[in-house]
Formats: sequence, structure tokens, C-alpha cells
Amino acid sequence: MSIWWSLHLRRDAASVPLARRLLLGTMETAGVDPDICFDLSVALSEACANAVEHGGDTGHGDDSRGAYRVTAYLDGEKCRIEVTDSGPGFPAVQASPAVPEAPRRPTPVAAVPYDAENGRGLSLIEELADHVTIGNKPGRGGAVVSFDKILKWQKDAPLMAV
Repeated sequence: MSIWWSLHLRRDAASVPLARRLLLGTMETAGVDPDICFDLSVALSEACANAVEHGGDTGHGDDSRGAYRVTAYLDGEKCRIEVTDSGPGFPAVQASPAVPEAPRRPTPVAAVPYDAENGRGLSLIEELADHVTIGNKPGRGGAVVSFDKILKWQKDAPLMAV
């Protein structure tokens, strides 16, 4: 069974719990294990909060600068979530001359103290998900944070993948 949805949300703090509740409701209804539901909902909340806080005006004059998009896919044994915004994106990182073929990441996730009030979102997403991709949208700008996690199902889950 495959389930997917996509939301176009205003860059407003009230949009974060809306996205979180929709994801939780979808996963709980499908019968996903509660611990997996919790991990993914926290990761989604962090990604949305980053889009709300940092996904600001690009100066391109388009109508989407005050919005961001959340797309979630529950497909088989995996859930993939993508959050995109229309802000300035992540700062570019130069390739290392010593290892030019090494993967380049737009911004390193720096170690942040566990009790810090800000700056832990990307680190939390990396801890909670199985695979994380952080980058910039090609073309007109904006950030893309996508992550996935292998699903575990409750016994006798109604929509469990087979």
C-alpha cells in the first residue's frame, strides 16, 4: 500500500503542528509503530520549523516566498518526507582539493550543545531518520530537507505493507 500527500503551507508557526498532526494521523491510521511515528513527527516538526524560520524572502518576487511545501510518502516499508522552501537556501561549500569526488553538502551540521535553544534541528533530523539529504533546490533557490525511515508496523496493522 502506498499513501502520499503534499501540503503547501504559509511560513507561519501555526503550520508546523498542522503538518505534524497530519503525518501522525496518517501513520497511526495505517498502523505504523508508535515509536517510529514519534521519531518521524519530531523530525518533520524540526524541518518545518526551519522552513518557517529560515525559508524567507528570496528577492525573486514570486508568490511562493511566504510558503513552503511538505510532501510525505508511505510506500511499502519506508516513509520519505521532503520539506522545501523558497528562501535563500544553504550556503555553498567548496569541494576539497584533496578529495574532489567526496560528496559535498551545502552546510555542515555542526555539533550543538544538548541544552542549546536553537541550532539543533538538522542534527535531530539526522539522529531520528535513517537517511537524510540536505541541499538546495536547483534554479531559483530554496532549501530541500528530505529524510526517510524504515517503517515498523503494529501487529495486525490495517494498512501494513505486504
